[in-house]
Amino acid sequence: MKFAPYKNLLKIHPATLIISSFAGLITIGTLLLKLPMAAAAGQIPLIDAVFMAASAVCVTGLTVVDTGNCFTAFGQGVILVLIQIGGLGVMTVSVMLFKLVGRSIGFRQRKALQDMFAHTPRKDIFHLLKTIFIFTAIAESIGAGLLFIYWLRFFPAEKALYLAVFHSISAFSNAGFSVFSDNLCQARAHWLPNFTLCLLIILGGIGFPVANDVYYRLKSSRENSRPRLSVQTKVVLTTTLVLIVFGAAGFWILEQPHILAGRSLSEALLISVFQSVTCRTAGFNTVDIARLTDATLMMMLVLMFFGASPGSCGGGIKTTSIALIAAFTVSRIRKKKRVSLFKKSIPAETVSRCVSLILVCSSLIGVILFLILAGNSLGNSPHVDMDNHFMAYLFETVSAFGTVGLSMGVTSTLSLWGKCWIIALMFIGRVGVLTFAYIVVGGGIASGIEYSEENIMIG
Repeated sequence: MKFAPYKNLLKIHPATLIISSFAGLITIGTLLLKLPMAAAAGQIPLIDAVFMAASAVCVTGLTVVDTGNCFTAFGQGVILVLIQIGGLGVMTVSVMLFKLVGRSIGFRQRKALQDMFAHTPRKDIFHLLKTIFIFTAIAESIGAGLLFIYWLRFFPAEKALYLAVFHSISAFSNAGFSVFSDNLCQARAHWLPNFTLCLLIILGGIGFPVANDVYYRLKSSRENSRPRLSVQTKVVLTTTLVLIVFGAAGFWILEQPHILAGRSLSEALLISVFQSVTCRTAGFNTVDIARLTDATLMMMLVLMFFGASPGSCGGGIKTTSIALIAAFTVSRIRKKKRVSLFKKSIPAETVSRCVSLILVCSSLIGVILFLILAGNSLGNSPHVDMDNHFMAYLFETVSAFGTVGLSMGVTSTLSLWGKCWIIALMFIGRVGVLTFAYIVVGGGIASGIEYSEENIMIG
């Protein structure tokens, strides 16, 4: 006799399956964080439990309470598990568990995984999942080992090991959660933790398909038999490098007279590179974000908006989108008919979806920002003691959508509705706008009626 709920589960559309899996994990996480044994003071408000669970599952890192002081070891352990499962993807973990217990996986589950981790159809999707788990375990283990060496200088071995494991998982998952009240500001001048965390963030943010592609390229012993890197891999690696260099150089130049003033060359370099890497999707910080100049914050907004890469632990618009928009712009300036990258033409439908995606995401951020500001104006929200409230809340909304987790310090001052809007942004940013849009408007393409053309002036 077959288990009826499982049989019904196989009929769910992949988009619905992905969204419901994340929503279900957030619900479980909320219930666990509401337990008296999870909080040091007994219990936290329901909205704060939902916010922290959503931030962990969506690997964002925004917090309304101090993770290290508010939660017990059990509570921090719950957050860590939510980060790990949320980073890998609930579907990924679920399918692997089904495989381990001998359950068969339906077409819809395969399709959901295909949409998450592959840009072209793959027959070896389960082999890819196995590679993802192995890659994650190796990266997080090596990262934890290096961080353990660093923290062993300041803490007992047991505490150092816990800190190393927690921050290694948080960094690889691009979550940005830290058990320190000042995040990682105390480590800003040390090379080992900066190098380790940056490497983990990059490996977790470039996407598992890219890592798999590069691995098999390097693994092949013969030059003439080596598989070629896909266009997506080339685009992701190139765009990631450009954004990191651009962000580090920009931070260095803009903050030299300000937050970097008086610091040594080594420390200033570490701060600049770390902020460039982490503001993509990770959310760690080694300086006070609220003290940065408006020009630096504006640059970081762009980096946060175009977050991680497809099939990775992070959220945001994705690096491939900014590359595609740049290529689309150049092609139009040169009056080319097709958009091409690395001598490959990109389908017109992909370009159209990319443009639409950026417009929808920009509009979504604008609407949520307006609702938060309106709520503060009309309600009794706590006063934010800073000169530029607008920039602070804009930074918060973009950070939430990009699942980054950086904040200028306004997260804990959000009203009830403000927290709800940020939770919604984190959720949409993690599962993807296109996935979420299917639930709202459906997946079919309406043929409609085609009318005669008439030109209008633009520009």
